[in-house]
Amino acid sequence: MNISFNWLDELGELRGELRDPRVLAERLTLTAAAVEKIEQVGAGLDGIIVARVLEARPHPNADRLTLCKVDRGGGEVLDVVCGAPVIERGGLYPHVAPGVCLPDGFRIESRKIRGEVSHGMLCSEAELDLGRDRGGIMRLAEDLEPGMPLGAALGLPDTRMTLDLNPNRVDLACHLGVAREVCERPRGRDFGGPGWSPAWRDGETEAEGAGVRVRIEDLARCPRYMAAVVRGVKVGPSPAWLAGRLLAVGAHPISNVVDATNYVLLERNQPLHAFDLAKLAGAEIRVRAAAAGEPLTTLDGQEHELAPEQTVIADRDRAIALAGVMGGRDTEVTADTVDLLIECASFDPAGVRKTRSAAGLSTDASYRFERGIDVHAQERALARCVELILATAGGEAGAVGMRVGPRPPPPPPIELRVDRVNQVLGFGLSAPQILHTLEPIGFETLSPAEPLRICVPGWRTDVEREIDLVEEVARRAGYDAAPGQDRRFRPSAVPEDPRVEKSARVRQLLTGRGLLEARSLSFMPADFRGNRAVVSVPNPLSAEEGCLRSAMVPVLLRRLEHNYSRGNRAVRLFELGTVFGTADDGAGRFEEAGRVGAVITGARRPDHWSGSALDFDLWDLKEIAEAFASRLCGVSLDPLAETADALQSSAGPPLAGPWLARGAFQAVKEGRAIGVAGAVRAESIDAPPWAAPVFALEFDLGAVDGRAAPSYRKTSSFPAVRRDLSMTIPRGVPAVDIGRTAREVASDLLSEVRLFDVYSGEEIGGGRIGMAWTFRFRASDRTLTDQDVESEMSALANALEERFDARIRRS
Repeated sequence: MNISFNWLDELGELRGELRDPRVLAERLTLTAAAVEKIEQVGAGLDGIIVARVLEARPHPNADRLTLCKVDRGGGEVLDVVCGAPVIERGGLYPHVAPGVCLPDGFRIESRKIRGEVSHGMLCSEAELDLGRDRGGIMRLAEDLEPGMPLGAALGLPDTRMTLDLNPNRVDLACHLGVAREVCERPRGRDFGGPGWSPAWRDGETEAEGAGVRVRIEDLARCPRYMAAVVRGVKVGPSPAWLAGRLLAVGAHPISNVVDATNYVLLERNQPLHAFDLAKLAGAEIRVRAAAAGEPLTTLDGQEHELAPEQTVIADRDRAIALAGVMGGRDTEVTADTVDLLIECASFDPAGVRKTRSAAGLSTDASYRFERGIDVHAQERALARCVELILATAGGEAGAVGMRVGPRPPPPPPIELRVDRVNQVLGFGLSAPQILHTLEPIGFETLSPAEPLRICVPGWRTDVEREIDLVEEVARRAGYDAAPGQDRRFRPSAVPEDPRVEKSARVRQLLTGRGLLEARSLSFMPADFRGNRAVVSVPNPLSAEEGCLRSAMVPVLLRRLEHNYSRGNRAVRLFELGTVFGTADDGAGRFEEAGRVGAVITGARRPDHWSGSALDFDLWDLKEIAEAFASRLCGVSLDPLAETADALQSSAGPPLAGPWLARGAFQAVKEGRAIGVAGAVRAESIDAPPWAAPVFALEFDLGAVDGRAAPSYRKTSSFPAVRRDLSMTIPRGVPAVDIGRTAREVASDLLSEVRLFDVYSGEEIGGGRIGMAWTFRFRASDRTLTDQDVESEMSALANALEERFDARIRRS
């Protein structure tokens, strides 16, 4: 939001140190909104004066140039060659004489252009650093005299401050709103054109006056609509003071009528619109829903095909404006306009958002309507606009103004407890001190007794609760006024969200193994190398990623390809996120589940002078997955006999997908799969020739025990006894099954089971393989005897022989 220092001073009479724009900007930053930039407007206009074009004729040697004679006042007439498309005889324009510099420092000299000497130049807004319009020469108002300094005529120089507004402080999007924050008594007087007084018609949806009928067809879209008629206007350039105000804030002057509506918008925060009354079919205004496919060409020249969710302003026959967004070209005010209808309405914020989103537009008016306007100040804003139009364009205001819709109810008072203010802020303020901070910015006291009953002004649509008033007290008293003292503190009794604890444990485990966390968008292609997503997005951010992800690994594989394209071979990524799918209840509902996925490839450790590092392999992945399953989920990791493309998970979409190669592992909890890990199929990723094998895992985040702590067992002070067992077993028997059987059969004395040798050969016999295991036994309260250990080993040998056809080698 751009704010003019001179305009602000006119409204609020800035005093003391606030006369310095930098001090004013600091005050605003500390109490209201951050001032991002301070810049001078209209500096460097010395020597640029107002000139009248006495004669304009085509250049004899160029089709697109014009020869002009300009009167600089005092009898000085110069020849000027101009390249603007339109130069009117008798019009007033800025002129730079030879020897004078433009604001950017470029020095103007007399020079010959296509055989004709040009003494200086007529300037556009952009050349004077007053705007961005380079298409034509800047036309000035007729109330000026040749020879006047341009800066003085426009009320320049000025200082422009750019405010970074918070979304809830739309009241600061106008000069009067800012003046309330920094001035003691901003001028908020009432206005009124001669003989004009609106007639209020509470609760009605139709009104008629000044030869015009106004009707609201849907009060939910437009709670109230006001209109005034002004007849006999003369549309032309705005007077210099009005044009100068708009230029100072970066707006482009258009005409006296349109500029008057924009002036009120920037001064009082009320969007207004002027219609050419003669172009309204039936002299009628209707506020209604758009018809499907209804056409409308807006003021910017765009053609729109409307939809029923959009709200329009219409006459008897057609839509003429997008309500709260932009007017239509068919009824715009032009130089031929004589009679006006001025609109001042209140539109539903959500409806305005739908209307402008569907049209692909965003305007100053829609910005304010979407965030809430002061519905109690609309009458004054409309009166101010009529007054400006009468002063700048002449004419006569209709004796009756129209208003339809219910009168806005006053904002309910808010009770403010003095103890609550001091409890939150720690300032130790009294009731009079609190009121002293609130009353200067428009808050009125209905009851000075505690609790204070505070009436909220209509422009503060963001203040709804007691804590909002506490915030107002804090910023007005000054955040730096908080006392520097130690205060009592009571820790919260609210526990951490279990999901936060689960995520923290997962991050601790994976980052401890050298993985880096990735943050991806929750989107993927509908079919990414066989990984199908079933939940499509109606309005996707990208056509390439138009579905919500159904798994974590495919999205991470795309991130891996991104690293490959930049020459990164060793990649270790994990991500915690949400996956989406359809419920299996046949109702077509969508479901989502928390997942953690990881993708690993490349060197196991960095290169070193002592030798090249080995690449990450399946057993490295198994160690990570096994730690995840046992430590975080309390289950073991088992081989996955067959690759299941649709391995059903405990929650959400299937865990495994086409990316999973054979020889994978799975974790099962309560009969449902909670995790899967394995190598990634080569066809599932676009890998360069130098890439290493890729491995991945995906686990259900809901299966993680967020509160479980590592178990502690005191180390025994008695010695352990080791026994080795050599055997042959049929090929195909998993080693993990032997280890699990040993722990099931043995007592608590068994502390360790470890496979230390595997051998095969012709001497063993076909279809069998040899294994050597170490078993370690230890008691916590005594030294074990040979009889204790032999009893345990005998039970182990018998169980292995019975279950796996093991042949024990006995010495």
